[in-house]
Formats: sequence, structure tokens, C-alpha cells
Amino acid sequence: MARLYADENFPLPVVEELRKLGHDVLTLYEDGKANQRYPDDAVLSTAIDYGRAVLTNNRKHFIQLHKAFADHKGMIVCTYDPDFAGQAERIDHAIASHETLVSQLIRVNRPP
Repeated sequence: MARLYADENFPLPVVEELRKLGHDVLTLYEDGKANQRYPDDAVLSTAIDYGRAVLTNNRKHFIQLHKAFADHKGMIVCTYDPDFAGQAERIDHAIASHETLVSQLIRVNRPP
């Protein structure tokens, strides 16, 4: 299963569902970096240092970071979805469809 680093605004219920599916998810809050205006490039750098893919709803900035710094452990950018269990399942499916997350930008969108 994947090692993920959820940024500060990623929904905790999705994190909890991903953990139930067997993923190793560390949140920015659990890492002691919440409420510090931790910049996106620092989130990416920390995730790289920890050997984890970034999990975020901040699509715009992380897509830009992916274009600028393609050497990372993966980025999973999501649209907000109030169906937390469904979103976790879609993330799990998207992760499973890749042999590796390294340098991958994976988009997980809410269904119409």
C-alpha cells in the first residue's frame, strides 16, 4: 500500500478511510506542522524527505509544483468530495493502477 502525506486541508475522514484500506497516511497536523502557514513547496519537500506521496485538494498549486519539480514521490490531487468513503475508494483505485507513484501526478475527481 501507499505511503502518503496529507496536507493541512485534506479531509480527515478521507484519511481515516484510506487507513482502513491499508494505506500509511501521515497528516501535516500529526507531523506538528499545522496552523503554521506551511507553504506548499515545503509540504512537497517534507513529503519527499519522508518518502511519501502528497495527498491534497490544492490542485492548482501542486500541479504547478509537479511541472517545476518532477522528481518527487508522487502527487495525488483531488477535487473536494463530501462522499469521503467514495473518495477514498477512488484514490485507492487510482493508486493501484500505477506501478509506482514516483514522479506521478494522479488526478482524482469527484464523479458528476
